Amino acid sequence: MALRNQHSTCEGRPAARAVALGLGLLLAGTAATLSAAETPWSRIRDVSLGQPAAIGGPSNGCIDGAEALPASGIGFVSIRRHRNRHYGHPETIRLIRDLGRAMSRRSGRYVMIGDLAQPRGGRMSSSHVSHQNGLDVDIWLTLAHSPAQAVRTTPEHRDPPSMLTPKKLALNERFGPDQLFLIKSAAQDPAVDRILVNPGIKRALCQREDDAAWLRKLRPWWGHDAHMHVRLKCPPDSPHCRQQSPVPMGSGCGSELAWWFSLEARSPSSSGSSGKPRARPQPPAQCQVLLRAS
Repeated sequence: MALRNQHSTCEGRPAARAVALGLGLLLAGTAATLSAAETPWSRIRDVSLGQPAAIGGPSNGCIDGAEALPASGIGFVSIRRHRNRHYGHPETIRLIRDLGRAMSRRSGRYVMIGDLAQPRGGRMSSSHVSHQNGLDVDIWLTLAHSPAQAVRTTPEHRDPPSMLTPKKLALNERFGPDQLFLIKSAAQDPAVDRILVNPGIKRALCQREDDAAWLRKLRPWWGHDAHMHVRLKCPPDSPHCRQQSPVPMGSGCGSELAWWFSLEARSPSSSGSSGKPRARPQPPAQCQVLLRAS
């Protein structure tokens, strides 16, 4: 899901900025992913021994004292674990366990959990720009009947099935009450800051849910038609965590959502990418220390 996850943390800014960073980055995403080499962070196999703390931001950070998500638990199963991206802040792990228990009580099915962060977070070699400080998690909208079925149906080379019709304008038959329950449960968790979903999913839920307050956390972003990308707020135990700009007030179901279906939004921006790689910001000093620690 490399292209799907090459999103910026700048969602929600003015339309011109969204075109430049969104569409331009998506068009350039393949080259960026293919040119990505193994990073120092991706070579680390173990978590650090410090107290749990998210450091920096989702696209330039790391995590101290990360917790490993178990391979499975009540109502959830962790998939593609060979990537070694199943680590997060304890609050992220707590959210996953809560969602799993809620789904187990509701239907007996399993929530499939994709990438979290690497053992100490940091930049990955492929697939994601974010997921660096232990507060991001990809949650598939397809549910499994058992952990064994989840493993069988999640090969590395195949994306999960979309929840939208081919033109990405309406929900398809795969999206049902359980998917709505999963998204709503995540959005209503106080620790969740925002959830990235495809604009088509956001619009459909706005129409169904009549501007419910929890829709505010659903942020439209390209891709994300088969999974939701959940991002938590900076926890109280993480003074060096960099909080993303607040989600705008309101449900987000008005003109700002309509823009995503405009010709402007669906047309590549000439200013979106200069063809030159953007310089990466320096990681926080605390991450440099964490990277060098044994």
